[in-house]
Amino acid sequence: MTQRAAPELLLGILPIALILALWQALTSFDMAPPALLPPPMAVFRRLVEQLGNPIFLQHTFTTLLRLFAGFAIACLVGVTLGLMASSSRVAESAIRPIVRVLAPVPKIALYPAFILILGFDHASKIALVAADALFPILLATYQGAVSVEPKLVWSALAAGTTRRKALLTVVLRAALPSVLTGCRIGLVISCIVVFLAEMISSTDGLGHLLVYASRSFETVDMYVPLITISLLGLSLNAGFNALRRRLLAGYPEAE
Repeated sequence: MTQRAAPELLLGILPIALILALWQALTSFDMAPPALLPPPMAVFRRLVEQLGNPIFLQHTFTTLLRLFAGFAIACLVGVTLGLMASSSRVAESAIRPIVRVLAPVPKIALYPAFILILGFDHASKIALVAADALFPILLATYQGAVSVEPKLVWSALAAGTTRRKALLTVVLRAALPSVLTGCRIGLVISCIVVFLAEMISSTDGLGHLLVYASRSFETVDMYVPLITISLLGLSLNAGFNALRRRLLAGYPEAE
């Protein structure tokens, strides 16, 4: 694992370095007007300045609050419904049509309804994040749970374990790799959706900062929230991968 880490890290950095090089080339050779595409160093310099700005940090905290709240709701509901559908034909019959109808629907189309019902503040944005991240987690949990060897459950029930306890201690643990994969996808979706929701309708958050800067023709400040959410996404993904490796220690999938 350690021997592969360095090449994988370099392979991951290479595309980012190429994008930055292309960005720098476009600005250096005047292929894009500075008023529309500022040099990357100007953007990163402004980002460093903003990291010491309490107002910018407050907007970042607001975005993270909405992201984590929506993601936590999606995890709780998605895992619960996935386990229910895998263990009960009645629950599966009730959940399957809902998934088939709502899963393909772009959840951003529901955002106006969320705003009308929940208002313009945190609740509507958290609801949109939860709705968008829910289905990958639910489907991954269901697929992982139905793939668990039935003999494991029968053995637990024969040993006197209750069905609910067997579902949590046997099925959920065996399906954990699939569940965490769904959660990882849901986390990436949450980063995208919370930013998009703040761009559409918000008076705070990183998405609001981007829209406000673009309307004010402050192009450097416009790119700062975009870079920030990208860095947050990378950090959250790295942190989740570390947590996943820790939780899956001893699993064949983690080898």
